[in-house]
Amino acid sequence: MTRITLNKNEDRRIKSGHPWVFSNEIREVSGERSAGIAAELYDAAGGFIGVGHYNPHSLIAFRLVSRVREDIDTVEFFEQRIAAALAHRQTRYPGLTTYRAVYGESDFLPGLVVDRYGDYLSLQLLSTGMDSRRDQIVPALRRVFEPLGIIARNDVSVRKLEGLEEKVELLWGEIPERVEMEENGLRFQINLREGQKTGGFLDQKQNHLLLKEICAGKNVLDCFCYTGGWAVHAASFGAQSVVGIDISAPAVGQAASHAKLNKVSDRVRFEECDAFERLRSLHQEGRRFGVIVMDPPAFVKSRKNIAEATKGYLTINRRALELLEPGGYLITCSCSYHMGREAFRDVLIQAARLAKREVRLVETCSQAADHPVLLSFPESEYLKCFVLQAV
Repeated sequence: MTRITLNKNEDRRIKSGHPWVFSNEIREVSGERSAGIAAELYDAAGGFIGVGHYNPHSLIAFRLVSRVREDIDTVEFFEQRIAAALAHRQTRYPGLTTYRAVYGESDFLPGLVVDRYGDYLSLQLLSTGMDSRRDQIVPALRRVFEPLGIIARNDVSVRKLEGLEEKVELLWGEIPERVEMEENGLRFQINLREGQKTGGFLDQKQNHLLLKEICAGKNVLDCFCYTGGWAVHAASFGAQSVVGIDISAPAVGQAASHAKLNKVSDRVRFEECDAFERLRSLHQEGRRFGVIVMDPPAFVKSRKNIAEATKGYLTINRRALELLEPGGYLITCSCSYHMGREAFRDVLIQAARLAKREVRLVETCSQAADHPVLLSFPESEYLKCFVLQAV
């Protein structure tokens, strides 16, 4: 097996639990060097650290899979790891049939994401190591879940960093045009071939419940509503009226369908518009809301555009706070990993100052438990959700 030796003192992070080794931390590689090959990792003194996947063409040159010597290239290995990941979900969400079943490094399968939508699985192979092990992964998934179809949503730009092609592929069985998922007793239709991420957003299922105690009888604004997850939840929890806005016409159309599917169309309407511009015009119109949800796409794609993205977060949150009724609530989110929790909090403090509002921090949340955070791997925590109240 290929042997990788680290430079002196470059073993501290991975021995503390982090699963990545960067290319500049490697002193020597002996043996086969093809992308995705299984390799053993050693410290500078020759001590064994673990086994994982090696890609000489990637900045993340080594991804740790196991800290013991074992065969990581068998169907049985993947079946065991996937079954262990499933057990965690079944403990947290007994009876649920839609969830993130495998969350990469957090489930000790770096580069593999698997979402379950009832009888169908949608996955992403984000590293060369996982992409080259389809013949082990697909049979393992079939054994654990017995799905009717498995699709690979490999149309994500991060694959370019691994030298991989972006494309959508049917890996097994059949995938219907739409599948139905249930969340908190509500129904949503998902397009596994074209929807965001693997078809839908599964990471806000617990945060959607934050609306339950605060939106009854209120006028609610849902910005960047996509297909209406927050808006439909708000209406189902007793909101007097809900306005959802999004720049995507297909998303707005699907959101309206979800409102109809859940029998809340009489209290929900959606607008196709630019959220930044609409927030400004709502203020000019003198509109006020009891609850505002701000759940934009990731503004920060990389560290180099943090400053620009910070301005975006500052603008939308300032405008949202200006639109709140006295005592109203703002649920505001950032799914940008590079926008850290404290940095996001600082943005909200500045937004409140510019909006001339006194603001109470009611609650802070993260992603749902089926997107587990590995304590030693901060990259696994990306979602920040703050509940604020204008007082």
